[in-house]
Amino acid sequence: MARLAEVVGKAISGEWGQDDKAGTGIPVLRTTNFTNEGVINFSEVVTRTITKKDLSQKYLKPGDIIIEKSGGSDKQPVGRVVYYDGPPNTYLFNNFTGVLRVINPAQWDAKYLFYALRANYLKGGTKEYQNKTTGLHNLKTEQYIQETEICERSLIEQQQIASILDRLRNLISLRKQQLAKLDELVKARFVEMFGESRTNPMGWDIVLLEQIADVGSSKRVFVEELQSEGVPFYRGTEIGALAEGKTISPELFITEQHYMELCTVTGMPTTGDLLMPSICPDGRVWRVDTDKPFYFKDGRVLWIHPTSQEIDCCFLQYLLKEKITTDYDSIASGTTFAELKIFSLKALCVMLPPLEFQQQFTLFSAKIDKSKLTIQRSLDKLEVLKKALMQEYFG
Repeated sequence: MARLAEVVGKAISGEWGQDDKAGTGIPVLRTTNFTNEGVINFSEVVTRTITKKDLSQKYLKPGDIIIEKSGGSDKQPVGRVVYYDGPPNTYLFNNFTGVLRVINPAQWDAKYLFYALRANYLKGGTKEYQNKTTGLHNLKTEQYIQETEICERSLIEQQQIASILDRLRNLISLRKQQLAKLDELVKARFVEMFGESRTNPMGWDIVLLEQIADVGSSKRVFVEELQSEGVPFYRGTEIGALAEGKTISPELFITEQHYMELCTVTGMPTTGDLLMPSICPDGRVWRVDTDKPFYFKDGRVLWIHPTSQEIDCCFLQYLLKEKITTDYDSIASGTTFAELKIFSLKALCVMLPPLEFQQQFTLFSAKIDKSKLTIQRSLDKLEVLKKALMQEYFG
């Protein structure tokens, strides 16, 4: 094992400068340009006026690793890293970040080092090096660099590991792009058939959601009633993941007897019902596709049970996704954070095209869903493989 300080020396500090009023300043990367996949989003880079004379060592070079020194949150520790593969002598980085630059490229592969540091972050390796002041989490960068250890391997082995992980990451990115394009295809078909739901340009009938569906939630389940096995109990997190087509592993359960008692009071979700997290700005609506028993958290998960013969559940699912994504700020409410409430969903105006048109859209959507399911399963396997390899290579 080698100390990180032996590999990169000290972190290079960032620059921020002054407001660029003329629009001719230097582009500066911030933590807002970090993605959780460890890559840089170059789409919204600010420019700053920086008058320091010698910036030659501050400009980013391919192979630099940018580390987050300030930021994070209670759920996201500070210390994220991203790998810079952009052009040389073009971008700077701000003072909430630092750069780790390999001292001896003949001994250490920068991409291998990035993956080692990313693996360390994902398993919580930066938590003990952070402190919190006025809402910000700050990384004790110097101490972290001095004490963090990197597994020593030959340069060839490092490059092989980095190459394998790069290929995996590219495949994962490709699968996500494929899913996004299929979503765009469904959206385009929906607009072609029905128009934008906000403006209803085709003049379809408009009804309140409560006129065509029961809108509610579950009966409260208390913490002390949760079990380690039994009937799965879903929170908003799990419902949101299911809405994205992900495979989940339930963490919480209730007894079968308790489940039956609850269902006697509230009924049970059935195939075709719609469930969504109450905090749902991205329109994650899950159409129940299983007859296996499960229950869900009251308030934090909202339940829509279609009751009208004039509505198709698949059409309604997509319509709600589109309306919530577009109009979330006007539909949601709350003083601390905006969330969907039962009363606001009941009063939601939805368009009601003829059932045969809805069913045509459902058939089209079902074909796309089959393709998405195949891609999502491939993506899940790739994610599992990546996690296993990161564990194998970096512990």
